[in-house]
Amino acid sequence: MENSLNEKNVPQKNVPKKIVLTGGGTAGHVSPNIALLPYLREAGYEISYIGSKNGIEKSLIADFGLPYVGISTGKLRRYFDVKNFTDPFRVLHGFREARRFLKKNRPDVVFSKGGFVSVPVVHAAASLRIPCVIHESDMTPGLANKLCFTSASKICCNFPETLAMLPADKAVLTGTPIRGELFTGEREKGLLLCGFSDGKPVMMVMGGSQGAVSVNNAVRGNLDELLKTFQIVHLCGKGNLDTSLEGVEGYRQFEYVKEDLRHLFAAADIMVSRAGANAICEILALGIPSLLIPLPTKGSRGDQILNANSFAEQGFSEVLEDEKAPELIVGKAVDLYNNRAKYQKAMKASHQTDAIPIIMSLIEEVQK
Repeated sequence: MENSLNEKNVPQKNVPKKIVLTGGGTAGHVSPNIALLPYLREAGYEISYIGSKNGIEKSLIADFGLPYVGISTGKLRRYFDVKNFTDPFRVLHGFREARRFLKKNRPDVVFSKGGFVSVPVVHAAASLRIPCVIHESDMTPGLANKLCFTSASKICCNFPETLAMLPADKAVLTGTPIRGELFTGEREKGLLLCGFSDGKPVMMVMGGSQGAVSVNNAVRGNLDELLKTFQIVHLCGKGNLDTSLEGVEGYRQFEYVKEDLRHLFAAADIMVSRAGANAICEILALGIPSLLIPLPTKGSRGDQILNANSFAEQGFSEVLEDEKAPELIVGKAVDLYNNRAKYQKAMKASHQTDAIPIIMSLIEEVQK
């Protein structure tokens, strides 16, 4: 009897801490979670992931061997759509599914990168008194994260301007977690992959995981002029290859690059990119001067414009309006390259490039 009482009352040793990651809908809501994985494992966490049943997050997480739980989710729209009448029921069902998993597994903490799937997860965790750390990528908080503010213990953000839009007792300027492998690229391998020489600067063009038609068109419409100054590696997005340009000297296009992306970054002297928060934070961390062409308001809520303007004000980037890109991209790109030292100096002085240690400390702090 004495032995059984002692075994019951003595705390178990080496019981792993548990964390649930959530976030999805776009690669930008998943990549920062992936960046945290090696550090969470090193800290001894048992990691699970909650995402939607068929979202992009499911395929992105599959490579990492994590237990994955798919839940029902809906889209929280600001405009009229007949699905607005049915999606709340999907969200409610997702809440129940998430709560059932969390109650059974009892994680110590939840980390949410946002997206609509995160809303039922964060609220389910709060209902079970499980602390949550959430991360807002854009300068102005998205609707999904706004709905989670009251349930969050801490709210991380990328931009100094965002702090004023968040609850003061929860807000922390962290920057975005960046995948460690991106810092291991080799310029020589990037040049070899593209068939480029080392004697001419490289411009890398990136329009996001789905590509950007207007950016693609602006680059290709000015290709002859751009090639006078640069070699160009163009990540154009799935289904956006232009076969008529295959074999053009100094120009290499890819739909998407995964393992070798780090080498392409290492080879790039300047970037031309959309202004999604995750992408530009990676560019900042890597110290590559960038020309940002944000998605216009007709195709978004305007968050990319705000992101880009913030980076320009901090001296990290130049901004080019989408509709002016065909006319001005050549001159802007050449000016950026000629003044690259100025942008590199500003990026080197930034305090938004060391996100992972700060976020890891917050994950520990909220459990106390």
